[in-house]
Amino acid sequence: MLEGHPIANDVTLEPLDDYIVVEPLDESELPSGLIVPSNEALHVRTGIVAAVGPDVAAIEPGDKVLFPRDAGYEVRLARSSHRVRVLRREDLIARIHD
Repeated sequence: MLEGHPIANDVTLEPLDDYIVVEPLDESELPSGLIVPSNEALHVRTGIVAAVGPDVAAIEPGDKVLFPRDAGYEVRLARSSHRVRVLRREDLIARIHD
C-alpha cells in the first residue's frame, strides 16, 4: 500500500522505479472546456494518478493526467472488475488543471 491508498479490496499496487499507477477516466468535459472522449478511435486517455514510484518527479497521487491510449499495461486487481494502467513517467503527455 502506498500513501495509505488501497486500490481494491485486499490488493494494493506499489509501483517501483519510475512507474505510475493511473485510474483511467471515462469521457468527460472538464470545467476548462477541454473535452477528452474515451472513443476507441482517439489516441489519448485521461486518468487520476493513484500511486507513484520512488523515482517519479513532478507527478503526485491525485493529479489528473493525459497519456497515450496504448501506453503501459492494463491490470485488473483481485476478483473485482477494477482496472488500472501501470505506465512509466515518460509516457505521460500532460497534467490537466481544471
